[in-house]
Amino acid sequence: MIALTVNGTRHDVAADPFAPLSDTLREVLGLTGTKEGCNAGDCGACTVLMDGAQVCACLVSTAQAEGAAVTTVEATDPLLGTLRAAFLARGAAQCGICTPGMLMAALDLLRRDPTPDRAAVEDALGGVLCRCTGYQQIVDAVLDAARGSIAAAPASGAVGAAVPRLDGLGKVAGTERYGADDAPADALWLRVVRSPHASARFTLGDLEAARAAHGLVAVLSARDVPGTNAFGIMPTLKDQPVFADGLVRHRGEAVLGLVGTRAAVAAVRDADLPIAWDPLPPLTGVDGALAPAAPRLHDHAPGNVLVRGHLRCGDAEAALATSAARAEGRFATAFVEHAYIEPEAGYAEAGGLTIAACTQAPVMDREETARVLGVAEHDVRIIPTGCGGGFGGKLDASVQPLLAVAARVTSRPVRITYSRTESMASSTKRHPARLQARMGADADGRFTAFMLDGDFDTGSYASWGPTVANRVPVHASGPYRVPSVLARTRAVHTNAPPSGAFRGFGVPQAAIATEALVDDLAEALRIDRWEIRRRNAIGRGDTTPSGQVLHASAGLPECLDALKPDWDAALARVAAHNASAPRQRLGAGIACMWYGCGNTAMSNPSTMRITLARDGSLTLFNGAVDIGQGSTTVIGQIAAEALGLPLATLRQVVGDTALTPDAGKTSASRQTFVSGRAAADAAKALRARLLALANAGDGATLALEGARLTVRDAHTRRVIDLAALEADITAEARYDPPTVPLDADGQGVPYATYGFAAQVALVRVDLQLATVKVEEIVVAQDVGRAVNPLLITGQIHGGIAQGLGLALMEEFIPGRTENLHDYLIPTAGDMPRIRIHLIEDPEPEGPFGAKGVGEPALVPTAPAILSAIRHATGVRITQVPVLPHRLHAAMRA
Repeated sequence: MIALTVNGTRHDVAADPFAPLSDTLREVLGLTGTKEGCNAGDCGACTVLMDGAQVCACLVSTAQAEGAAVTTVEATDPLLGTLRAAFLARGAAQCGICTPGMLMAALDLLRRDPTPDRAAVEDALGGVLCRCTGYQQIVDAVLDAARGSIAAAPASGAVGAAVPRLDGLGKVAGTERYGADDAPADALWLRVVRSPHASARFTLGDLEAARAAHGLVAVLSARDVPGTNAFGIMPTLKDQPVFADGLVRHRGEAVLGLVGTRAAVAAVRDADLPIAWDPLPPLTGVDGALAPAAPRLHDHAPGNVLVRGHLRCGDAEAALATSAARAEGRFATAFVEHAYIEPEAGYAEAGGLTIAACTQAPVMDREETARVLGVAEHDVRIIPTGCGGGFGGKLDASVQPLLAVAARVTSRPVRITYSRTESMASSTKRHPARLQARMGADADGRFTAFMLDGDFDTGSYASWGPTVANRVPVHASGPYRVPSVLARTRAVHTNAPPSGAFRGFGVPQAAIATEALVDDLAEALRIDRWEIRRRNAIGRGDTTPSGQVLHASAGLPECLDALKPDWDAALARVAAHNASAPRQRLGAGIACMWYGCGNTAMSNPSTMRITLARDGSLTLFNGAVDIGQGSTTVIGQIAAEALGLPLATLRQVVGDTALTPDAGKTSASRQTFVSGRAAADAAKALRARLLALANAGDGATLALEGARLTVRDAHTRRVIDLAALEADITAEARYDPPTVPLDADGQGVPYATYGFAAQVALVRVDLQLATVKVEEIVVAQDVGRAVNPLLITGQIHGGIAQGLGLALMEEFIPGRTENLHDYLIPTAGDMPRIRIHLIEDPEPEGPFGAKGVGEPALVPTAPAILSAIRHATGVRITQVPVLPHRLHAAMRA
């Protein structure tokens, strides 16, 4: 027995003295507020205080904590309470998986230094990684707590109010339950054995003998899948096996599943299992995959080309030939890891028909799981747990089919938590892109033509490759009036991990090329970079390259106008600084973006249901999974506003496929726009029923007290006793944005609405060390209507952080950067100052004029940073990330 004092209480625990303290806190004491994101001291999610100082609990053995005072996020402490309140008020907790670690680090700081400055806060939080927030709101919250100046929540939860996150209390208290935080007490553990090779054939020996030798309950392989051993995103393309069957196509592919006690599955070495490997030469990169002699990875992909995208309007080649100015370039981007701090995790109940797991798409998970089990979809239930970040990476099924098979075969509940290395090796990535682009303008700087040929490495399986290949051509020429466009793309199979959805579906990669060419044309024509963009900015009444007329909500001109003073100030600052700073050079850059909200040119519906029960409870059955972006809060605000009752009266049931209608996946910046509109329509329908019940006019007000509903209009006041009604009152609505399928030339209406934004970046470049520090980014973004400015700010900050990582530091290399030590994401100290101009150009199709904001925030960041580096150094960057050795070589070339 080991004596631990945790949050002031002594515990005598039977624990392995060498077990990490984080594991003992979670699995023995049930204090799951302490999170495990890496078990290597890299992410800081497990930060606790030991004798008052912050430590990574994954690096401290349980025996080392004996006799020490350990404080976790669950502690009752006045200063911690103040920090929790400040985090809520500032929107500092988004997905919430890093929040306990942040709170503990902040508590340590404020106990040592009650009045820290901003630099001290950033330093104290530097050991805790966040992938969602961009850190600024976290730092602001800690400073607020130090000053005791915590903003009060708005009195109203109406649309437009900066309402603190409705699901935020559990995140700051450490009580939110994520995929690894819960499971039946008698659950077995599942560990996946994965391929060490990018391409190989293999044979399996006597698995039953291996099971018995290692004391396991089961050793699962492809032969144990009761239904179809295949899953995938595309309805007609299920190409990824649950367990590989004799052939692996990427390093990290699942081969076997070991099921048993936690100790038993952990004790088995992969080398002790009867797997005979026959490695094959892997196809690396699109050039290798497209080579004439390259073997075909899939029968459905001749020449290893999964799918092609195409858009044509006008005659781009002819228009370029007669343009006064022309620019061209080749550009390359790398694999980018989602790096959500929560690895994939969940559990299945006995039989595998009910699964709780972190996910962005519960209904899609239900479809995949039912197919794998060979049962009807309605027999399967998916219960989303708290989701510790997703960004597109948790759209694909991961643990769900594995858990389903294990629980079905063993007739026992089964749980799983991926290790950090396993998560990074097996999960999807942002598509690496190889882009060749050309662009032209007339003598007045009006764009004449644009051409793009883009190859996207889609990895070993299809995942979201078709979506990327078809979305990019629509957006490739940027948010500008360009009369002639030709854009062609290919998604190419290689022996890399599958490339999937990642915040932008290929548009961020294309924007890097397009915005660089815009800068080229500005330089060639001696036109200011802001001016050439403003002169060509697409706006209301203009026609897109796909032939769509933008009838409303096209606020890029207003975004650029809002940024003009910031642009002029940045240029003046650069000129003044660089006149006397030969080594540390400043540069200012600018970039624009547009992004279609929702699926491309296809049905994209969401259904919402709202019920006023006879006991007076008002419930929104909301299938839209909140992965940290704030949809639960925003959709709640929209529904309450449309109904005409306070937000506080509304409770929500979120995501459970047995209880909520299908709201579609959380991706493509669609939930506020699509599900928000469905919620508004459902609430309006319920309101109409209540007004009819009271025989009241449209302008009536509603008040709900217990089971008594009061309806007032100009003439009458009626009180309805809900308990006396024969049944609950329910309304349901479905909304599918109006689109038109694209023809062979990419002509149609691919999206009902678009987000628009522009960003100005100020960077500092050390010409000797070739290092880049982003000092400031100023944003102007058209959000349609700001339903919740607090949450929009957080989305913009987080998008900028990921765009900064794309530009300067993030490059996933299979087998080499499968951890958060070698794979770098921005920390609090890497983030610049951020200032935001919210532009509201209402979208008539959106709820109260709103549209999506999550992905647009990321797209222009990397191009703006590259533009600024060029301004500082004179070097046009064509490959990201801009690591120091690459910038050094470019400056010396």
